Amino acid sequence: MQKFVSDAQARNLLLSVPVSPQAETVPLSESYGRILAEDVRARLMVPPFMRSPFDGYAFRGEDTAGASKERPVTLRITEELPAGKAPEFPVMPGTAAKILTGAPIPEGANATIKYELTSFTDAEVTIFSPVKPGSNLVPAGEDVKAGDLVAECGSALTGSLMGELASQGLSEVRVYRIPVIAILNTGSELVDVGEELSPAKIYNSNYYTLSGYLRSLGAHPVYGGVVKDEPAAISKRIGELLETSDMVITTGGASVGDYDWAVTASELMGADVLFWKTAMKPGGSMLASRKGDKVILGLSGSPGAAILGLLIVGQPYIRRLCGRSDYELRSLEVALKEPFTKTSEKARFIRGRLVTENGQAYFSQIEGDANGVISSFMKTDLIGVIPVEEQPAYAGQIIKAYMI
Repeated sequence: MQKFVSDAQARNLLLSVPVSPQAETVPLSESYGRILAEDVRARLMVPPFMRSPFDGYAFRGEDTAGASKERPVTLRITEELPAGKAPEFPVMPGTAAKILTGAPIPEGANATIKYELTSFTDAEVTIFSPVKPGSNLVPAGEDVKAGDLVAECGSALTGSLMGELASQGLSEVRVYRIPVIAILNTGSELVDVGEELSPAKIYNSNYYTLSGYLRSLGAHPVYGGVVKDEPAAISKRIGELLETSDMVITTGGASVGDYDWAVTASELMGADVLFWKTAMKPGGSMLASRKGDKVILGLSGSPGAAILGLLIVGQPYIRRLCGRSDYELRSLEVALKEPFTKTSEKARFIRGRLVTENGQAYFSQIEGDANGVISSFMKTDLIGVIPVEEQPAYAGQIIKAYMI
């Protein structure tokens, strides 16, 4: 067991546990947010034919050579082509086809012109300037060519990717099964929402907070209940939840007090403890263990610290468990807008948001960074990191920040 690991070491220890997400096939219409379980290559060119970029006329550019206001060129219209209609006639010398946006270019035509640049009747179109062959055409395969890699295995299905797959005529897609993650809250002081509070009791907000974040990561959270601070009971319940879930997250009992039983519970159930305690503040009260090929992540019972532990340490493993190839945390370097005056023996993880001022990007701190504070996360989109050796930090100092 490793103790007092850094946040990076904790992430790596979790990522060392192998994952093997299973695949399933779902309708494309229900695939948003799911993770591709295979590479997808284009079967068709998109668009599959050369088409017009606007409403106008299709013709042979050679027929307009030398055209001018004084000596315009008049072409006979052979047909009208709205989008979705296949041409019936080839364009011959001296002829043109009326064409609308997106319609296929007829055989023989090699240029188009906007209708407002012409003079026309139902039978003829007059052009007043030369148009070079190859002008104003949308080529076949402009978006995707047959054989192109449309999306890689491990990619999340977005609206644009769903559109690309639909353009290939795919009605179903192979995706990874959504992992089930059970949340078990420990603490004799907890009662569920809807129940009446008695003295010394608090509502169990951790389940609802963590379940929301887990859904945003692509997992399916299930309620594992509340267990009293007793190692045997905790161990028994974790074992039950592991049988029906892919991972178990607990809150509470991960510190060093008399009623903190996470390590004992892990040992009772025969799990291998990966690490206990991290050198981060808040969120340092954390434990991770492994039972077979499944992970038990023990987070602090304090809501703010639990959120930080999940996002900074647990998130990459959970994204990988979902099958994502881009599971690492996203970060950037940004200047502090306000000084950070606190110091500690651990790296500080502070809540903030990205703001711009006179064209400069800044990390602006959000008040309320205590272990038990949830409300500050409602405005947070960045978690800034200030190492021990850089505390206190001055305004304008460049820090690393994780995007959440």
